[in-house]
Amino acid sequence: MRPPRSAIAIRHVAFEDLGLLAPIMERAGWSVSFCDAPVDDLADRAIRDADLLIVLGGPIGVYETETYPFLSTEIALLEQRLRRGLPTLGICLGAQLMAQALGGRVFPGKVKEIGWGPVELTADGKSSCLRNLHSKVLHWHGDTFDLPRGAVRLAANADYENQAFAYGRNALALQFHLEADPRQLEEWYVGHAIELSAAKVSISELRAATHALARPVAVQAEQVFGDWLLSIAPGDSVLGSSAGG
Repeated sequence: MRPPRSAIAIRHVAFEDLGLLAPIMERAGWSVSFCDAPVDDLADRAIRDADLLIVLGGPIGVYETETYPFLSTEIALLEQRLRRGLPTLGICLGAQLMAQALGGRVFPGKVKEIGWGPVELTADGKSSCLRNLHSKVLHWHGDTFDLPRGAVRLAANADYENQAFAYGRNALALQFHLEADPRQLEEWYVGHAIELSAAKVSISELRAATHALARPVAVQAEQVFGDWLLSIAPGDSVLGSSAGG
């Protein structure tokens, strides 16, 4: 029997975790452990060499390295992994950190994007693991990034042209929260209460939209993440610009 492959998920706040991705990874034979970025040693070799690294979201900016010094270590970690072609998944803040690690610029966007909304796939996106992205996705960000050199844009929408990108065959960055479990978003409403209030987002309306989309978003998470996990090749250091399928 094949031993489980090891994945490490980097968290920035406890409630933004793997969500829907956790059971998908378990069924795919992955053993997952967590690292909390603000307090754990991000330079640990086990993190650097993990079969898969997942960098999750959080309510801070990539450029706030003086306030949150661990971000610099996290960026350096991602630079090493992406240079080696090791499987890496970034979600929201994680995607922005990947963009920074690849030389892209991360900066405040023109609008705060919070709530369920569409993305449109590029031609490359339609031939990637995102081809099964048919429902709305959860947006929850105010920052954005320039597409890094060598990366392939996979998705965009009216407000932000860079919603997802691939880098080589083993790296995927998602600005949106495909992993968000509708059943766990009550924790987000509390944890991000100040941000939601400042953005004038109605929690009751967001809750209703979440309830209505619970089934389709779970199905598309299973399809997209399932396809991507099948496509990555731990230990394969061959780089190249592709849609990352």
